[in-house]
Amino acid sequence: MDNEFENSVKKIVWALRRIVSLIYLDSRQMIKRFGITGPQSLVMKTLFHATESYSSASLSRILNMTPANMTGIIDRLEERGLAKRTPIKEDRRKTLIVLTEKGKELSARLSDPIEEKLMNGLKDLQPTEIFGIYSALNHIIDLIGVQYVTDASIDQY
Repeated sequence: MDNEFENSVKKIVWALRRIVSLIYLDSRQMIKRFGITGPQSLVMKTLFHATESYSSASLSRILNMTPANMTGIIDRLEERGLAKRTPIKEDRRKTLIVLTEKGKELSARLSDPIEEKLMNGLKDLQPTEIFGIYSALNHIIDLIGVQYVTDASIDQY
């Protein structure tokens, strides 16, 4: 590997580490400001803006989380009185996840600075630039995701 190429690879890895660090700091800020984690916020905002009710399984598919992880998030939201499981009348074995009034009030105030900045910045790009970024990120996910990330390892966090 020549020196210029090696430096470019190192810069990509550094940039990814910086992104991970910024996401972590954003999550810490979310805990400090609202008392909930980033994933909990994501679930709450999804429920708040939803036009239909979701089961835990459908939420896990929509948000690309494992079912076990989603169950833990919903358990913690329920413990805090922010969400609740409501049985489906036709099949009481199944439940839908809904926000409580307290959860709705908090969801209306939730903001995600990184997500907002990113969404606003991406709006200014051309569709071809967006597709390029999307393709590159998916390629990176393929490079590292398949080898190291399994449902079992995700559930540990």
